[in-house]
Amino acid sequence: MKIYTKSSKQNLPISIQEAWEFLSNPKNLKIITPDYMGFIIESGADKPMFAGQVIQYIVTPVLGIKTKWVTEITHVEEGHFFVDEQRFGPYSFWHHKHFLKEIPGGVEMEDVIDYKIPMGIIGQLMHPIIVKPKLDEIFDYRHKKLIALFGELN
Repeated sequence: MKIYTKSSKQNLPISIQEAWEFLSNPKNLKIITPDYMGFIIESGADKPMFAGQVIQYIVTPVLGIKTKWVTEITHVEEGHFFVDEQRFGPYSFWHHKHFLKEIPGGVEMEDVIDYKIPMGIIGQLMHPIIVKPKLDEIFDYRHKKLIALFGELN
């Protein structure tokens, strides 16, 4: 069983409170997700983030195929980190940690995702061809969108 890790860091010239308010609001995920993903929140995003919150989405990650994605917010330490885990969706395993750290002039945001692809060896063969490039593309978009929204910390 192969578990992959994707990590990303970004520094923004905003306060940790501003970063937390934006990133911990599930409705803002649509703003930082590429339009082609067809991201729709079906339910669960009507309250501020809390441990145990279940959020249901529809996404269209590849070839126009709509996919149901259900995540649970499993851990929350306000202003510092939260964890979402896939309960149903395209991955065999998805564990996404979001960290915030105050730095001079702003905030450092760090994402660490541990994930497993379904379909055994076929999934492993598809990882470098489809899955990893798609995740890199989504996080590149997110990086650029956050700079457009909040500016860039030099």
